[in-house]
Amino acid sequence: MSGPLSHVTVLDLSRIMAGPWATQILADLGADVIKVERPGVGDDTRGWGPPFLKDGEGGDTKEAGYFLSVNRGKRSITINLETPEGRDVIKALAATADILVENYKVGTLARYGLDYATLRQTNPRLIYASVTGFGQTGPKAKHAAYDFMIQAMGGLMSVTGERDDRPGGGPQKVGVPIVDLMTGMYACVAVLAALARRERTGQGDYIDIAMLDVQSAFLANQAMNYLVSGKIPKRLGNSHPNIQPQDVFECSDGYVAVAVGNDEQFVKFCDVISRPDLPPDPRFTKNADRVRNLEPMTDAIRAALRVQTMDYWVPAFDAAGVPCGKLNTIETLFKDPQLVERGMLRQIAHPTAGTVPQVVSPIRYQTATLAFERPPPLLGQHTREILTELGFDEPGIAQLRHQGAI
Repeated sequence: MSGPLSHVTVLDLSRIMAGPWATQILADLGADVIKVERPGVGDDTRGWGPPFLKDGEGGDTKEAGYFLSVNRGKRSITINLETPEGRDVIKALAATADILVENYKVGTLARYGLDYATLRQTNPRLIYASVTGFGQTGPKAKHAAYDFMIQAMGGLMSVTGERDDRPGGGPQKVGVPIVDLMTGMYACVAVLAALARRERTGQGDYIDIAMLDVQSAFLANQAMNYLVSGKIPKRLGNSHPNIQPQDVFECSDGYVAVAVGNDEQFVKFCDVISRPDLPPDPRFTKNADRVRNLEPMTDAIRAALRVQTMDYWVPAFDAAGVPCGKLNTIETLFKDPQLVERGMLRQIAHPTAGTVPQVVSPIRYQTATLAFERPPPLLGQHTREILTELGFDEPGIAQLRHQGAI
């Protein structure tokens, strides 16, 4: 594996989405990520389908699309943590690992002797990240959590969805597990910062990442809107709470998203839609005016845009320097010439399906090359390989299997 982290080994004791998203980023950057899974079962998301990847003959494999989205670049080893022999294998892996990521319930790995306090005794350079719903402290620390409930608890659903007084109004989740993804991103940032600090101190660290904390942190402008005004943000559909016009508008054959970012762009925007009368209107001259007088401005824009096609408006706004884009489906997104040119969708060789599609990392370096050659692993695909690297011979591996450890 190439990449800037090709010298780093990651022991991945996480499953589902948040932890595996962090470790997939590390794998994309070149780290050797060893994914520990339960024998015979594996990561829960392997079975979170349909859809499942098709094998070479068109039948379903056991690899769900959910699992395939978050485990690229890793090696899979099956280990039974309920056995002392299995725990010994984990300890041997942790002794030489740079980073360990886990998302077990609080206290679980301590009972197995696999907590940070124990493992750091043999590997003081270990960077150990625990990813949980609520963190290691607080009244909910031992409670389980999933992305959906954290979107609700963390205030995200209160600002996502159509206005309550309109058809379809009410709380909505984001269409992807955004809390899991952002938690994985924060976890990745945290371990990389700890890795950089270790270069100076020689010491590892323990990282406590909570999904609810992450959700609170990325409320961003909506949180600060409330904190400086005392006004509770509400659902506004696609309309931006602070910058206008920013919304989705209907054309004669579909929808476009318009993102006017400043007063100068608003003048250009109005020229394109043949409404030069709007910017001089004191209700709309400044952004703050437009936010306060949203309804009449939006009505005028809707009337202007719905008379032409998407293919008319997008080039016209592009030429004027006004940000605007078609409302793509996921299908049309991957056919977009921009995305095609960037090589974001690739086919990687797969042992049972021939190839597997992968939406690769958006990170681009000028000198460090990211390689996407290792597909999401089959369950236990690399067990023998990894054990051999640890020094086990064939009789030793057979003994582990007999003991139910792998």
